[in-house]
Amino acid sequence: MATADRGSGSSGGAAAGGREVTLLTREGCGGCDAARERLDLVCKEFGIAVSSVDVDAAAAERPELRAEFGDRLPVVLLDGREHSYWEVDEERLRADLVG
Repeated sequence: MATADRGSGSSGGAAAGGREVTLLTREGCGGCDAARERLDLVCKEFGIAVSSVDVDAAAAERPELRAEFGDRLPVVLLDGREHSYWEVDEERLRADLVG
């Protein structure tokens, strides 16, 4: 699994503890659906609601999302920064949410 710490904006409000988790997706993306299920389970442990952004639907207002992330969806953003892509790095996400 690949991960990165490149900054990017995200959508949605801050969650419990001020942490914000956003999943960047695309309509019809099977990997995105599976990632959302895993992400929801992990974030539920911390009382955090996951927001999601369809990069194609948001392209008119935020074309940078599709330009930067569109070829490697799904992407998990933690507090507006890229955390992981293609899969949810559950172990790392739990550690980062605790820390």
